[in-house]
Amino acid sequence: MITLVLIGVLGGLITAVSPCILPVLPVVFLAGGTGQGDDDATSAPGAKGAEAGGGGKVATALAPAAPVRAPRNRRPYAVVAGLVVSFAFFTLLGVTIISALGLPQDILRYVGLALLLLIGLGLILPPVERLLEKPFARIPQRQVNKEGSAFALGLGLGLLYVPCAGPVLAAITIAGARGEISTDIVVLTLSFAVGTAVPLLVFALAGRRVAARITAFRRRARGLRIAAGSLMIVLALGLAFDVTAAIQRALPDYTSGVQKKIEDSDAARQQLSGLYDDSNKELSRCEDGADELRSCGKAPALEGIDSWFNTPGDRPVDLKSLRGKVTLVDFWTYSCINCQRAVPHLRDWERAYKDAGLRIIGVHSPEFAFEKKRSNVVSGAEKLGVTWPVALDNDLTAWDNYRNRFWPAKYLIDAEGTVRYFKFGEGQYDRTEKMIRELLRQANPAVVLPDPTDRAMDDLAADRTPETYLSNLRIRGYTGTPLVDDKPTAYRFPKGTLPLNKLSLDGTWTAGYENFTAGRDARLAITYRAKNANVVLAGTGKVTVLVNGEATKTITVTGSPTLYRLTDDRDARTARLELRVDEGLQAYVFTFG
Repeated sequence: MITLVLIGVLGGLITAVSPCILPVLPVVFLAGGTGQGDDDATSAPGAKGAEAGGGGKVATALAPAAPVRAPRNRRPYAVVAGLVVSFAFFTLLGVTIISALGLPQDILRYVGLALLLLIGLGLILPPVERLLEKPFARIPQRQVNKEGSAFALGLGLGLLYVPCAGPVLAAITIAGARGEISTDIVVLTLSFAVGTAVPLLVFALAGRRVAARITAFRRRARGLRIAAGSLMIVLALGLAFDVTAAIQRALPDYTSGVQKKIEDSDAARQQLSGLYDDSNKELSRCEDGADELRSCGKAPALEGIDSWFNTPGDRPVDLKSLRGKVTLVDFWTYSCINCQRAVPHLRDWERAYKDAGLRIIGVHSPEFAFEKKRSNVVSGAEKLGVTWPVALDNDLTAWDNYRNRFWPAKYLIDAEGTVRYFKFGEGQYDRTEKMIRELLRQANPAVVLPDPTDRAMDDLAADRTPETYLSNLRIRGYTGTPLVDDKPTAYRFPKGTLPLNKLSLDGTWTAGYENFTAGRDARLAITYRAKNANVVLAGTGKVTVLVNGEATKTITVTGSPTLYRLTDDRDARTARLELRVDEGLQAYVFTFG
């Protein structure tokens, strides 16, 4: 549970500083400082004496003037609390409530826009503000009333808050969409909300501090309120007409790297794995953004689709009908900024490779309730220039079939219907394009391909061999006798030279998910490029290390999994590494430095 809380808090922290929430930051900043000037002016020391008209000296002579403390401005806390409560509550229960009441799927978005407009008008027009404060009128303190309007502002922002989605937010929104609210999901949601609140509260408090310190703000409190109200109205209109998305698309996703390290780490996957069963587990043979094509099982069917568009007569597309073609299945949602930034690359690939046999299918798996409305999706796709077939995966059935965790996510399927590669999130477009070109050539060796759309095509023969897991579902670069899962099997090295970054087995091995266990006459070979090679081993026994056929050392292995250094050179070099492993030893992973 503690690990789950940490993952949620860290995920929320990253989300709250991502480019996707930039539109709400100016409002949060100004909302923290508005509403202060009027109260301060009437509560400042000596204010009542000034109102007495020249009686200040008499009052001083009679008794010392006691400073009157200005009411503390708690608007920053109220705004952030409203945003967090609204976002967390409606993310988990919004779909259930809307369905039970038979309301339109995008009603919450309209409510949020209306609240933002009303509060903006309230800051400009005092009668509107008094109207908004009426629900809090039974609370005697006027300051609390104003905090009530700030809380209402937060509620409105929470309904419009559409952050960049990683695995943590995906887990929350999908559970909420299905009404599968468990203790773990509630804990994850609350911890995510706390993580989100911290940076937003810092921003709101900064706005309050600036307003309190700068004399010009106190003198022009009325003007500041009008400016803040105008900004809220502009933001509401910008969100309504999708103007803010254009600004967000122009910004780089500077949090994606950190988000992936934390939210898609091994620990996070284990904590969030309750969303998936064992179906289609062969997809785990693929690794996000791998530098080579793999065989990851038959492509799951696109089941549970609500409807299609961008097809003749809006008829569905059966993946089986695309055999002989290379298919890219893109999981996306139209309001996701990360997805929007990926669309131009998809457009380029369709234009460049459609005649060569590439087909793109967009699977629209909604993150929020308003993204289930067909007209919203069709309009959003048209604005982005999406012309390929789109399936509305409103119940997230296809999402589950592909064991997906990200928006966007791209799965490449070869001409035989096998998943060969996938990429989560943004980036590595050059690598994905290279995989598309390889699959097109495999499907038709005579095909003539145009120049790459991305000139920065990366070289898969990298300067350093990547980390290589000895796992029947995670191994990369394996060649030789086909692997047999969880059963002692006799393997043989392939004839000839072992290519760079390729690994092979000889003798008896048991290939499991966590490790490979050595049997009789077990040998393992890999051709690598690096300064040093290392391997994690466990058990009791010895390992003989050969480099380019020459024995260089013998390692004594004892106990639990431990990293052992195999080679150590001054400069990187390419070499064939062979290990002769005693029976019973377990090998987990090769690493290179």
